[in-house]
Amino acid sequence: MSKPFFSLSLLAGLSLASCSTVLNNLPGVYTLEIQQGNIVEQPMVEQLRPGMNKRQVLYIMGSPMLTDVFHPERWDYIYYDKSDDEEKVQKKVSLFFNNEQLSGIQGNMRPSGKPVIKSSGETTVDIPKRDLERTLWEKVTGLLGYGDTSKNEPDNLKPAPSGSDY
Repeated sequence: MSKPFFSLSLLAGLSLASCSTVLNNLPGVYTLEIQQGNIVEQPMVEQLRPGMNKRQVLYIMGSPMLTDVFHPERWDYIYYDKSDDEEKVQKKVSLFFNNEQLSGIQGNMRPSGKPVIKSSGETTVDIPKRDLERTLWEKVTGLLGYGDTSKNEPDNLKPAPSGSDY
């Protein structure tokens, strides 16, 4: 390979590799904030209690980011977030199981000893019953000239009066 071609390709490679760091520092250039790992929050950890089975922990925390083949009774949850204007945020929680039940917690966040009271975000709405004189079908048949269909029913299709022995 010729020396000028090698020098030119080396210079082009270095200049292309340096573009990413130069472009990230320019004002007005959007950079994507990347979150890595499971989102771990304190309210989630607060719900954990010793003796919970793996299925209950999985429901609260989600699937673990790391499961070690050599230590299947240990689940690791790691959350890492870094944005341009803030410091790096790293949260780590390791859960240990004994006989399929939660036996220990290690990491940055730990549950408190207080009982968890989880408020429900659900709302019950009572809808008042509609007071309809006639149904939509009765209105349509009334417009077509058929009148009230309940008056045209034969006697054997009408409901039996209460107290009668049919």
